[in-house]
Amino acid sequence: MLFAPDTIDTLAFTVDLVNTAPDASRSGLDELATPAQLTALLTQHSYSGRFDRDEAELADVLDTRARLRQTWNLDVRSLVNATNAMLREGNALPFLVKHDAFDWHLHATGPDAPLAERMRVEVALALADVVRSGSTDRLRVCAAGDCKGVLADFSRNGSKRFCSVRCGNRMNQLAFRERQNSES
Repeated sequence: MLFAPDTIDTLAFTVDLVNTAPDASRSGLDELATPAQLTALLTQHSYSGRFDRDEAELADVLDTRARLRQTWNLDVRSLVNATNAMLREGNALPFLVKHDAFDWHLHATGPDAPLAERMRVEVALALADVVRSGSTDRLRVCAAGDCKGVLADFSRNGSKRFCSVRCGNRMNQLAFRERQNSES
């Protein structure tokens, strides 16, 4: 499976964003509870454009986070509808840009559009690539029974099951203990 670099970057950002929610985060807390935490996430992912860095922007991003989380559970037809809705709502008009350390890639809103709107449109462009490539099965919820984290599987063979090494190790350790107990 081969996606454009901007699609991979956007899906990785989306996974990180969604996995800041209390039911998906490693800490069990909302890891996006303050504008400063949002700024740190945006900096980590080299997000560009307008940032208000206030509570209203954070609230809009948190609503977007919940909306994007829902896309991971959708069948293809519903995912297409959700993707198209995000593109329509953002008045998306794709154009090529090259900025910072990034080569040519697509944007579909201006840099002065509200942050959450830009996020939804950029994610919608990435989801459109996922749908067009027939790879929606690469968007998964973590296989650890006690985790609600999401993942985008970029592995060659499509075998990634856990949102983090931590979840994978924990599940492997549980399986090992179960085998040990059944052998005794």
